[in-house]
Amino acid sequence: MSIENRNCNCDCDMNNNNEMVTYTDDCERRVNCEMREEMMQQIRCYEFSINELALYLDTHPEDQKALCLHRKYCKEVKELKDKYQKVFGPLTINFPCNKWRWIEEPWPWERGNF
Repeated sequence: MSIENRNCNCDCDMNNNNEMVTYTDDCERRVNCEMREEMMQQIRCYEFSINELALYLDTHPEDQKALCLHRKYCKEVKELKDKYQKVFGPLTINFPCNKWRWIEEPWPWERGNF
């Protein structure tokens, strides 16, 4: 199966080896948009599950299986967010970084996603 550019409007080069970030000859940073979107989808799924489990635990606070699953998902989403942010930049203003990366990406309205 080949990876194709699906008009994500970020000018990235899609490649077949699932690299998250590649560099051109002039050291320009390019990201794999499909990998980026897959990671964001996983993050959204974990966060949805965590919220649903929290609602369930409000009425079933002694359910050890649900508590364990909630802790597991919280740990996994934290690790996934850390990995995402190291490669693609911050998801929130609270992510520490060595330089201010908010201005590196186009704003949503500049990508046509707004």
